[in-house]
Amino acid sequence: MEYRKIGNSDLELSIVTFGSWAAGGWMWGGTERKDAVEAIRASYDLGVTSIDTAPVYGQGLSEEIVGEAIKGLPRDKVQILTKYGMRWDLAKGSFAMKSKNNAGQEIEIYKYAGRESIIKECEDSLRRLGTDYIDLYQIHWPDETTPVTESMEAVQRLIKDGKVRHAGVCNYNEDQMKEAESSIDLVSNQVPYSMVNRHIEEVVIPYCLANNKSILAYSPLERGLLTGKMKPGYQFSEGDHRAAHRYFNGNSMQRVNAFLDKVKPLADEKGVTLSQLVLRWTVEKPGITIALVGARNAEQAVQNARAASVKLSADELSFISRELEDLKI
Repeated sequence: MEYRKIGNSDLELSIVTFGSWAAGGWMWGGTERKDAVEAIRASYDLGVTSIDTAPVYGQGLSEEIVGEAIKGLPRDKVQILTKYGMRWDLAKGSFAMKSKNNAGQEIEIYKYAGRESIIKECEDSLRRLGTDYIDLYQIHWPDETTPVTESMEAVQRLIKDGKVRHAGVCNYNEDQMKEAESSIDLVSNQVPYSMVNRHIEEVVIPYCLANNKSILAYSPLERGLLTGKMKPGYQFSEGDHRAAHRYFNGNSMQRVNAFLDKVKPLADEKGVTLSQLVLRWTVEKPGITIALVGARNAEQAVQNARAASVKLSADELSFISRELEDLKI
């Protein structure tokens, strides 16, 4: 496994980091707790020491699963990344979405990052995770109803109290990052990035490169689309958010699979899967520090972890990028 330093901090994360959104089941058609725990542990055995989660993933379930999975592991050998600012139990802030929890009950999600809410969320996360500190604490989405300074000062207090080591943001643009940095030392921005979703290359990546901020890329396999395992007509489980997403309609799937067919000979030549090829290409892109990758079971987790050992030459990376130029979805 390869590890990279985050921003200007002493925090190092595995370039393949376990993303536990799907492990929480919410918006993914449910979850099998035992499989999720085994997936995290299988990843750790192969050097994936970093785990990203959030309270809203399964409304606490994902954090509980992570806590169960890391129980008994040396705490200083695991890096826990979690978030704050998405409340399903408090109707305050800006409304984000209507949804259903894992029991099928209607819930409403709000973006809220007020001072006392952050302090409460941190305590709840520490309890669910079974730890006394969080390595990287990230605001999940910008909250337009709370001054950024108020949110960041709350996190600074948590750092002072030893409950948080480092501060990060998620889904922030460069202006929002600048504003947050006036109150706290930000080390990272977690944003979506994949072969089919590269808009951050325009401004966010250049900003982060110029200011020594790490980018944690989420959905690098575009929620399974870039694995080569999803074809037009694919049937999603009830409650799976991908069923209504434009990336997963028949035309998009057809275009993506045509691209994957072009690069598959390279994967075959190296004896790796398409997913592993895609993940390695992702972490080789300038500005991308790590890739967050989800897994529903140990087999998927092992395959993801092994992407770190894939080697791609400059010519091979250029070949993949050239083929991507024709892919528009």
